[in-house]
Amino acid sequence: MAHVLDELAWRGLISQHTDLDALRAAMDAGPITYYCGFDPTAPSLHHGHLVQLLVLRHLQRAGHRPIALVGGATGLIGDPRMSGERVLNTKETVAQWVERLREQVSRFLDFEGDDPALLVNNLDWTGELTAIDFLREVGKHYRLGTMLAKETVARRLASEEGISFTEFSYQILQGYDFLELFRRYGCVLQTGGNDQWGNLLSGVELVRKAEQQTVHAMTTPLITKSDGTKFGKTEGGAVWLAPDMMTPYAFYQFWLNTDDADVVRFLKIFTFRSREEIAELEAAVQERPAAREAQRVLAEDVTTLVHGPEAVTSAVEASRALFGRGALEQLDTETLSAAVAELPRAEGRLGDPLVDLFAASGIVGSKGEARRAVADGGLYVNNVRVSDAEEQLASGHLMHGRWTLLRRGKRTLAVVDVKD
Repeated sequence: MAHVLDELAWRGLISQHTDLDALRAAMDAGPITYYCGFDPTAPSLHHGHLVQLLVLRHLQRAGHRPIALVGGATGLIGDPRMSGERVLNTKETVAQWVERLREQVSRFLDFEGDDPALLVNNLDWTGELTAIDFLREVGKHYRLGTMLAKETVARRLASEEGISFTEFSYQILQGYDFLELFRRYGCVLQTGGNDQWGNLLSGVELVRKAEQQTVHAMTTPLITKSDGTKFGKTEGGAVWLAPDMMTPYAFYQFWLNTDDADVVRFLKIFTFRSREEIAELEAAVQERPAAREAQRVLAEDVTTLVHGPEAVTSAVEASRALFGRGALEQLDTETLSAAVAELPRAEGRLGDPLVDLFAASGIVGSKGEARRAVADGGLYVNNVRVSDAEEQLASGHLMHGRWTLLRRGKRTLAVVDVKD
């Protein structure tokens, strides 16, 4: 079995690091304790955090002990962005988001067995610090020249807005987390995204200066698509892990729509499929691209990981039904609502001409185009071909008393929403 560091490297999950040989030696000497932090700057984690959760899980599966830190303290401050000061959220909001993130993180790790995971909140130790203690015990180990050289800080200082002392101090707070976890639990590795490299080094240096001990840092690369564009943007924003911010159906569809050029790389990053399984799926992409076998495996594995197997079953059934390969009438209200939530829509009333609704939804350019499509047999209502251009929306068209599915050809969908 491959060493976990070799496995992570093969999966494309290692970018910057302090000393991989020394880290490998520490791992070979016995289980290590490692951590990753998640700040509650939103009410949900997203696909970028998912990469870090998977790294934590890979390492735990290899016999090491994970600590997942939810930043109740650092979330009150906010990691500096390349442009613009963050708006500080209220303490009540941050506390609520901490609980949501704790629940999300806990699903990815094993809290029993020989190396049980820990879930911690840095407010537990940072909240006890006085300003004097913070400056004397932590701040004295930091040099302004090093702090000012951080890329984000330097860019913000050169901007018109500058950077507040609050955000400037973030790197000290994150470094202090590593020191506390080293002291409390013997933690010797922090993982994170490439954008966190400066903050990770802050902790490594603080442990070295305060305790005269060597600890390690390792980052994952920024995940991009094959064309170089940013991965994970949708019309609704980020690919959120919370079902109330992105439905499991929409989440499943996002992964199902992965381009052939990206799917094998994403299988390595976002699933636990073996090298042999991924090699077979890579061959399938080359030999049978229309079957989209690799995309289905990716969508099913990631959705199962985040939302559970029942969500996958519902998403698959809904997807089949929407495109005429399953029974629409068998979808329950919740599943149908999630399935049509991402579709173009038109507001409708009983008695509206169907051609008007097709045009209003945008899946045809005009009423005239809709009439021609009816004549050509290319328009469907609830997967039934429309044969009469004068047909009107009737109560029998409404699923669960509200929705009517419109389809043009095989794959262009929209929904009519009748709210009255």
